[in-house]
Amino acid sequence: MTCPEDRPSISSTCTPAVTKIAEEQIWLHWFMMAICLVIFVAVFSVMFYSIWKHRKSVGHKSANFHESTAVEIAWTIVPFVIVIAMALPATKVLVAQKDTTSADLTIKATGIQWKWGYDYIKGEGEGIGFVSTLDTTHREMSDQGGPKAGEAPDNYLLKVDNPMVVPVNKKVRIITTANDVIHAFMVPAFGIKQDAVPGFVRDTWFRAEKIGDYYGQCAELCGKEHAYMPIHVKVVSAQDYSAWVAVKAKEAAAKADDPTKVWTLVDLKARGEKVYAANCAACHQASGKGAGPIKPLDGSAVVLDADHSKQIQVLLNGAAGGAMPSWKALSDTDLAAVASYTKNSWSNQTGQIVQPAQVLAARK
Repeated sequence: MTCPEDRPSISSTCTPAVTKIAEEQIWLHWFMMAICLVIFVAVFSVMFYSIWKHRKSVGHKSANFHESTAVEIAWTIVPFVIVIAMALPATKVLVAQKDTTSADLTIKATGIQWKWGYDYIKGEGEGIGFVSTLDTTHREMSDQGGPKAGEAPDNYLLKVDNPMVVPVNKKVRIITTANDVIHAFMVPAFGIKQDAVPGFVRDTWFRAEKIGDYYGQCAELCGKEHAYMPIHVKVVSAQDYSAWVAVKAKEAAAKADDPTKVWTLVDLKARGEKVYAANCAACHQASGKGAGPIKPLDGSAVVLDADHSKQIQVLLNGAAGGAMPSWKALSDTDLAAVASYTKNSWSNQTGQIVQPAQVLAARK
């Protein structure tokens, strides 16, 4: 198979290993393949030689013997040695894969239909959190039948709005969980694949040894948007990582709006439109009409209801048994903005305004 050198890939065949674990996994694969090939050739060579050399047509007659101690010892010891030769290196790699101790950085990756949430919970950047979503232009391109011949972007259906950023040569522990259904966090270049199960936490780790952009994908069938749930990990130098952390800290401070501020409908709608496009449009559609089992927001009784607490509770806690995820990670202002946007978009021209203070009160 020939792999393009100038385009990103999530194929384990095309993705070069950038961690020791991934390199050992590849070595282990070929080591096991070599052993299996040797066994295959040896067994079938003896079998075919025996069939040909001792065939009846040249006068050979079948022998009548049993209970060969030498043969029994041989077919016991040889497989045992082979199993040990395969088990020792495999066990070494498996144990190394599970050793998440002494991590320099710990990040929680939360699977959400259909995006990833990242929370930096230990190490430099502690407190940073964001949601990573497939780039809207790529999704629109896919909805229209895909890019025209020769016009596909290099990172088609892999580009996200907020990649996970980590420093090079640092041990990064990834804690996985999910808000709704089972997802799986997989980045072949790092040699990691860990299920993300609702209500449980699992962990894995990697230490990237080369600066660059590495891609993965949710590897567990998680619903109709499964194909639009990429993982983008950006590995940068220690200095660039520190600079990124500083920028994110400033962004977080800027987003920490005063929840007591009273907003105008025009400002809330403008902000809510961006929040909706990034977090809601993939399911409810840009038109608010929904799709399949996903309920439309255009004309929704909950959205139109003058009792704002009903919609706020859905945004904070989710609905439909987790089919609609919780959006508690968004700020009070973002939630108020998206609620106000849905109440005053499409045919929903209610004139109602949800203020951040209402969302804050509902959290308590």
